[in-house]
Amino acid sequence: MAGLLEGRRLLVTGVVTKSSIAFHVARRAQEEGAEVLLTGFGRTRRMTERAAGRLPQPAEVVELDVTNADDLAAIGPIVADRFGHLDGLLHGIAFAPGDAIGGNFLDAPVGSTLTAFHISAVSLRDLVVALRPQLAAAPEGGAVVGLDFDGTVAWPHYDWMGVAKAGLEAVTRYLARDLGEERIRVNLVASGPIETLAASGIDGFDRLATTWEQAAPLGWDVTDPEPVADASLFLLSPLSRVVSGHVLHADGGAHAVRGASAAVPAEVALPA
Repeated sequence: MAGLLEGRRLLVTGVVTKSSIAFHVARRAQEEGAEVLLTGFGRTRRMTERAAGRLPQPAEVVELDVTNADDLAAIGPIVADRFGHLDGLLHGIAFAPGDAIGGNFLDAPVGSTLTAFHISAVSLRDLVVALRPQLAAAPEGGAVVGLDFDGTVAWPHYDWMGVAKAGLEAVTRYLARDLGEERIRVNLVASGPIETLAASGIDGFDRLATTWEQAAPLGWDVTDPEPVADASLFLLSPLSRVVSGHVLHADGGAHAVRGASAAVPAEVALPA
């Protein structure tokens, strides 16, 4: 049987190491028949290239800093040269300076808040616009999927990253509104906490994982990103052809009950 993404061409951003959720999306996409192109930039590009070599089929890594206008101008022609059209795009990019999270909501410098919002939310708009012709040319319509963490509540220590995630959800809705006529659909996957490089240095992460597992009706395994990757594959596939502007919660059901947000201790920080 053909795979779920057989013959589809995807651009995946946000792969830094093998623990990145985006890495597992790329891996599962290849297993389901997709061709995958990765992005990296600056000093972390070598890390992305090492991760790319550990995929079932080693993937090319192209330079893309979403805050760099030249990189954004170049990504469309690069994708057109490699693939022609683009069936799917994974936005796995998020960053907040240290002084904008960790309990610094009231004191965070304006510059740091804007950096968090630019990289974590506005970059979705910028990247989709840069790749709009390639996505619109996809035979079955272009699918854009972003990685999210529930932006509807104020999480302890999440601060301006939480604001950025709320912004990301709003950006998704507006993109879905404006690009639907071009058959480009835009959705998010909001996961529970996953052990990644970004999460490894967070104080209280173990307590967060335990709390989430207890709160989620289906349970939650903080070491297993594959269910999040599979939810992303659904949204990247033709099966989601009439789904747009949606936040799909792949979190064990925790978002649907009070326990997850109410039980997280105040000293626990959340992953960016």
